[in-house]
Amino acid sequence: MSTVKVGDINIYYEIHGKGEPLVLIYGYNGHSGLWFRQIPILSKKYRVIAFDNRGVGRSDKPDIPYTMAMMAGDIAGLLDIIGIDAAHIFGISMGGMIAQHFALNYPQRVISLILGCTFCGGVHSTQPEPESLAALFDFERLNKSPEEFVRQAIPFFFSQKFIEKNPDIVDKRVAKQLEYPAPPHGATRQAEAIMGHDTYELLPKIKLPTLVIAGDNDRLVPVENSRILASRIPRTELVIIKGAGHEFFIEDAEEANKKVLDFLRRHKKG
Repeated sequence: MSTVKVGDINIYYEIHGKGEPLVLIYGYNGHSGLWFRQIPILSKKYRVIAFDNRGVGRSDKPDIPYTMAMMAGDIAGLLDIIGIDAAHIFGISMGGMIAQHFALNYPQRVISLILGCTFCGGVHSTQPEPESLAALFDFERLNKSPEEFVRQAIPFFFSQKFIEKNPDIVDKRVAKQLEYPAPPHGATRQAEAIMGHDTYELLPKIKLPTLVIAGDNDRLVPVENSRILASRIPRTELVIIKGAGHEFFIEDAEEANKKVLDFLRRHKKG
C-alpha cells in the first residue's frame, strides 16, 4: 500500500501477489477496495496492481476536467514509477473505457486486454433506461448521504435474485465503497469524462488479445455494448455471464474469475 506522485496528482495503489503484472482499473465513483472478490483469487497467480483513479478513494481529486486519455496517462505514469514495462490490463465499466484508451495510446505496454461491462461510447453505443442513468448521474442525488447514494444504486448493480439471496455480499460492497466515499466534484468530473468517451472508430486499431466480458442482465451498460466492442476489436473473445447484472465480477465472482484466469493463462507475455 503506497501513494506516489504521478504527474499532477498523488495516486494510491496496492500490489498483491507475484507473477506477470495485472492492472485492475475500477469504474465510476468506486475505488480499488471494490475488487474484494478478485484480488484474493487473481493474486495467487499474478502480480496484481490495484489503484484509485483520480477523483476517488485515496488518490487526489483535483476539480478540473478529466478525460479517459488523462486517466490512461495516470496509469502509464504509475507503471513507470513501479518499474513495469507491460502488463495485463483489466478494466470494468468506466475502467474499461480507460483501458480502451490505454490500449490505443500505449499498445506496447499491454500484454492482454480485458474489458468488463463497458462500452465504446458515442452514438454507436446502446444506452440504458433513463432510470438507470439517474441512479448514478443525477447530481441532485449526490446531495444525499454517501450510504443513501450507494444503496439507491444497488438494484442497478446486481440482479434482484442476487440481492435477495446475498445480503451479506451486498452489505460488504456498500461498506467497501463507504470506506472512501468520493466527493461530489470527483464523481462529477468522472461522469464528464464518461460523456466525452467515444472509441468506436478507433477500436479496430486495437490488435491485442482481448476478452470482452459482461452479464446479460446489465441495467447500466446493456450487454449489446459488449457485442459491439467484440465486433470492432479484431482479436476478441466474448463471454456473457447469464443472469448477472452490471457488477458481474462481484455477483458471479467464481465464474468471472475463472474466465479471466483462463484468458490470462492463454495470453502470457511473449
